[in-house]
Amino acid sequence: MRSSKIMRRGFVAAVAVMALGLSACGGSSGADPKALSDDPVTISFTFWGGDARVEASKKAIAEFESEHKNITVEPRFADWTGYWDQLATQSAAGDAPDVIQMDELYLSSYAQRGALLDLGTTNIDTSNTDASALELGKVDGKQYALTHSVGLSAIVANADLFKKYNVPLPDDDTWTWDDFQKTADALTKNSKGAIHGTDQIGGYDALSLKYWVRADGGEVFDENGKVVMDPASLAKMWEFEMGVQKSGGMLSPAAITESFNAGISAEAMATNKVAMSHHANTQIVALAAASGQHLVLLKLPEPQGVHPQSLKAGMYWTISSSSKHPAEAAEFVDFLANSDEGGKILGVERGVPANSHVREVIKPDLTDNDKAAIEYMDRVTPGDTVPVVTPNGASTVEAILQRYTQEVFAGKTSPEDGAKAFVKELRGEIDAAQ
Repeated sequence: MRSSKIMRRGFVAAVAVMALGLSACGGSSGADPKALSDDPVTISFTFWGGDARVEASKKAIAEFESEHKNITVEPRFADWTGYWDQLATQSAAGDAPDVIQMDELYLSSYAQRGALLDLGTTNIDTSNTDASALELGKVDGKQYALTHSVGLSAIVANADLFKKYNVPLPDDDTWTWDDFQKTADALTKNSKGAIHGTDQIGGYDALSLKYWVRADGGEVFDENGKVVMDPASLAKMWEFEMGVQKSGGMLSPAAITESFNAGISAEAMATNKVAMSHHANTQIVALAAASGQHLVLLKLPEPQGVHPQSLKAGMYWTISSSSKHPAEAAEFVDFLANSDEGGKILGVERGVPANSHVREVIKPDLTDNDKAAIEYMDRVTPGDTVPVVTPNGASTVEAILQRYTQEVFAGKTSPEDGAKAFVKELRGEIDAAQ
């Protein structure tokens, strides 16, 4: 998972995808993806992330190389802001890394341009990867990506602030969005404005968008990658948030923007300015460290009999279709995703492992907050259907969503008109990429 709201992003996606589109991506190297060589082999491995991820990745590489004496892994890494420009440039130059850490927003864009290897042609073991997690890595029916980690939407609640201001923690098995608003309002009121009940709870990420659309019985995209969401579902989310802002339970639009731009370690939840916020369940670890408070994870309110939640791939492992050493690249991916040793080294820094066996192996060594992230996943029931991967052309969906959210909150457009304009623009982006 990225260190963000449900994933705060430096949006270079459009540049990256455009660059990729101009290149002649794809084209198999002709090497057998199942035949390991006995000769010395060097493969490249690229990923985004901060210092902790770089250190863990280097340790994993060292362990892998100790077990595979003839394979050398060369890491390439960047922060999120520069990663996609770097990857697109490398792909355009015919220098795509062998193993690529991939994000859900860009998977289709790379896969449909022939830039990725079908992992179904390799020896990568998928037997312990949850079936729903495997589906998250498929494009047009092919397994172009192996889901390394998964997450879910959560309401992160500061239990210490709830106690301080004499507001009981809600029963998240039964509460409604009306209950959420009442709770947020009470926190603001009881603190005499020292804190607000909640930060923004949707309108900046694809996962919250999917939640509100699925709560209305719809989906954002159909199986053909077409936008089929009802704009009214998005308008409903904005109207609810504006109502909580008006009642005083939620931060003002200006404060929301400030919190959003501050980063995971300085946003409103991290600095104890709010008692609730919407994040991926795994982000409780970073938020607890920054806030110094006792944080808990609450399920999002759900309509009776409906389960709008959907798994989010924290990140994927993919292999370049032009790799000259696809078998060795697959061996490394198998180590990262499936081995006990790789699991212990990587832990949950990249999110809760999608491999059920690895989850059990690493659980005894986890912190209480890490364990809370895993236990939360056991409490949540996702919907019966797995949302399709973000289609080619829609990689900028979050940037578009954030722009319209700001316009609606600022009163520049109504929720209804903003939602219709969002859907129209998103459809245009997808059509333009075809």
